[in-house]
Amino acid sequence: MITKIPVIDLKQHQAVSGKSGMRDTYQPLKTIFAQSSNPVEIAQGLKLNGAKEIYIADLDLIESNGHNINDIKMVNTILPVIFDGGVKNLKSFEFFLDYAYKIIIPTETLESIEEMEKIFEKYPKERIVVSVDTKNNELLAKNLNMNLTEFKEELIKLNPNEIILLDITGVGTEKGYNKKLLDEFDQLKDKLIIAGGLNKQSLEELEKIGIKKVLIGTSLHSGEVKLLY
Repeated sequence: MITKIPVIDLKQHQAVSGKSGMRDTYQPLKTIFAQSSNPVEIAQGLKLNGAKEIYIADLDLIESNGHNINDIKMVNTILPVIFDGGVKNLKSFEFFLDYAYKIIIPTETLESIEEMEKIFEKYPKERIVVSVDTKNNELLAKNLNMNLTEFKEELIKLNPNEIILLDITGVGTEKGYNKKLLDEFDQLKDKLIIAGGLNKQSLEELEKIGIKKVLIGTSLHSGEVKLLY
């Protein structure tokens, strides 16, 4: 059975929703799991409905516009948090370890492959998730001078436990998964967590081809997709 990991994005201490990574248009999240967009209330609702962990992105931190890390720490006492705070290097990764259960290394903000290697040398793989951020089928990386295939080769060397394959273009659209992107990473399939625009039909398709985990936001919060079968 495919594991669905609920997603929330935080901005100014509330959960927000938006489309295709256009962060300035995000609105307070409406969810069937809580009466408000308070992240702690949402986490409690998700736990009651069978969630085992939760993915949280701190949009303020990623954009260097404040932070929500105390909210993250609170949620982490309810559900283990897989946290994206825009890690740049070993130092920022270490800082976040006190706030969440697993820390994401996103290609979008990572300073260099060397910094990622340092993290893998120092910390157990159980606490590390690499996020391959893509936009229009290209690697989204401010500081890495490489393409998707080159980054994939680095991942094969490092051999992480979990790799998020994120199609930012699809976020919030419910248009389904990106087959081209998935084919590119086929040899790492057992480690993949698929994210961005997933709907009910795509979950069934992904399960058939052997994907074990997905990140799901919009279609879960609306009630279209159930957390558990």
